Amino acid sequence: MPDVARRFSIMVDGAAGAFACNADTPVLIAMERSGRKAIAVGCRGGGCGFCRVRIRAGAYRTGRMSRAHVTAEEERQGYALACRLFPLEDLVLVPARRVAGTGPP
Repeated sequence: MPDVARRFSIMVDGAAGAFACNADTPVLIAMERSGRKAIAVGCRGGGCGFCRVRIRAGAYRTGRMSRAHVTAEEERQGYALACRLFPLEDLVLVPARRVAGTGPP
C-alpha cells in the first residue's frame, strides 16, 4: 500500500519544470491543481484516452483504464492514462495521445 503522505516530483517531457503529486492523487489531477497544461485533459475517468502518457522513468501504480486506449501490452511497455496513474516515486512522463484512427481495433 502506498504511503499517501509522500509527495513526488512529476516531470513531463517538453514542459517547463515539474509539479508535485501525492501517492494517492492521480497525476492528471495533481497537474491540474498545479495550474499546468502539459498533458491533455478529457473525461478524467479512464475512458477517453486524451491523457495517455508513456512513463519514461519511475515506479507507479495504475487504476482501471479503458483497453481501447491502453492495451495490456502497451501497459507492460509503460503506457498509462494520467487520470489513472499514481506515483510511487518521482516520475518522468511523455505525452502519448493517439491520433484518431491509429489505436487498436
